[in-house]
This record gives sequence, C-alpha cells and structure tokens, in this order.
Amino acid sequence: MTNLGDLEIFTRVVASSSMSEAARELGLQTPIISKRIKRLEERLGARLFHRTTRQISLTEAGEGFHERVLAALAGLEEAEAFLAGRSSAVTGRLRVSAPTSFGRMHIAPYLTRFFSLYPDVEVQLTLTDAFQDLVAEGFDIAIRIGELPSSSLVARKLAAVRRILCATPDYIAGHGAPAAIEDLETHVCIPAHNNAYWHLSGPDGPVALRPVGPLSTNSSEVVREAVLSGLGIAFRSTWDIGPDLRSGRLVQVLPDWEGSSDVGLYAVYPSRQYLPAKVRAFIDFLADLYGPQPYWDRSSL
Repeated sequence: MTNLGDLEIFTRVVASSSMSEAARELGLQTPIISKRIKRLEERLGARLFHRTTRQISLTEAGEGFHERVLAALAGLEEAEAFLAGRSSAVTGRLRVSAPTSFGRMHIAPYLTRFFSLYPDVEVQLTLTDAFQDLVAEGFDIAIRIGELPSSSLVARKLAAVRRILCATPDYIAGHGAPAAIEDLETHVCIPAHNNAYWHLSGPDGPVALRPVGPLSTNSSEVVREAVLSGLGIAFRSTWDIGPDLRSGRLVQVLPDWEGSSDVGLYAVYPSRQYLPAKVRAFIDFLADLYGPQPYWDRSSL
C-alpha cells in the first residue's frame, strides 16, 4: 500500500514544479524528496515525472495519478473534518488563479473584506493571463472570463460580461465616429492581446472581424492604456473601463454592436463532491460582491 506521506510529497512537488521548492516548503532536504518520489515510482511501476536539469513535469501516467490522488486527499481531508466536527469550518490555505487585470481591479481590493469575514483562511492569489490547469497545478479555484468549453471541471457563473467598442473623445474628434460596422476598416483598431477576432452582435446579427492597427502586444493592460492614450478603437470589457466611461475619458463607439452575451465571468473548480467550505465561501463572496448587475456596469454607460 502506498505511503500517505509519499502522496503528499508527490502533490507538493507537482504544485511547486520543483523538488527543491517542495523540500523547502516541507522542511526536508531535497535528496529526501527525490528518494521518496523514486520509491513511489518503483512501488507503482510507472514513471511519474519527466526530469531535466532545469525543470520537472508530469508524464501522462503522472497526470492521471495526480488527478486521482488529489481527489483521494480531498476526501480524506473532508472525512477528518467531519469526524472532528469541523466540516463547516472555513479555514486553511486557498489557492486562486485569476486574470491579471481583473484580479488586480476586482479581487485584490476586496480581500480585506473577505479576511474580516473569514480570518482563518489564507489566500494564495496567482494573477496570470495564461490558461492554468487547476488539477495539475494544485489550484482550488480559477476565475475565468469567456465562453467555457465542456470539461470535467465545475463552473459557476459569477456575472455577465459586457464588451463594447470604445475610443477617446479626442480620437473621435480627429477621425470621426464610425457609422456602420464596415467603417471600422478605415479606422485604427487596437487588437486584443491574443490578436483574436472581435465577435460582435448587432442589428445584422453576429459578425467576426479581425482588427488591424499598428500595435501588437501580449498585454491586455497595454491595450487599455493605448486606447486611453487616443491611439484608436478598442474592444473592451466594461469591468475594465467602467470608470473611464463614467468620467468621459472613453466613449462607446457603435453602441448597437456589443460582444456576445455568451461570454461570462466564472469560478471554476475541480469537483462539487466534498467541496471544501473555504472554496464555497470564496465563491459565494465573489458572487455576492458582483451580483446580478455587476457594480462596474451600474451607470457606466
């Protein structure tokens, strides 16, 4: 039978992508971690990690094993909490992944309020615009924006996401306002950081167009600063530019055209079964914070 301590070491190595970092977190020496992982692989008769001098990553067998180990450890944690009479306690470390701009603007400012409600929870917030594998990287929750594909994960919609075309008044004064969707071809457009098509819905139905402009960037925040500087027309979410619309720094362009209503803000987590109280508390907190009509859309247009 596999040693439970070896499984905990295994999950810590996966979460940190480093045996030395896992050793530091566990208060052990790196050779001990390496020896325990090797012993686990020998017992299982399978290689769990690809190893190079610079990095460590899961093999296909390791990925499947990791997913099942996480479920087993979560079940043990839930069982222990139940027997100890703590099944409803909101406590422990919570690992959250969120998009960079959204996390900075709409999660970080409210953490003080969350901690005042749940002082026994520690939040480890990772901000990144890269897609994070919750199971492989050990996250409890990921905040995602978009149209979610079907998967083994569970998603709860936290809010609708409105996306509009916008520009500064100075840009409109200098270049004129487009009167029809086709007019965008003669304007400076600022592509999204992933250079994706703009998917818009309007009087003529759905339209997909690829914006053309002089700027290419991998940063959503650079796009935001570029449109605010008057460079051109951008396609932005109202959670990102709500204050700028209210102040008049930006104005909506082609108001009959907006992004698809299928795009939403979601909390994604691995499973409904044995959902830890800390996970449920954080998701409920965000759902209550944003509400049916998010605060960034109230009187934003």
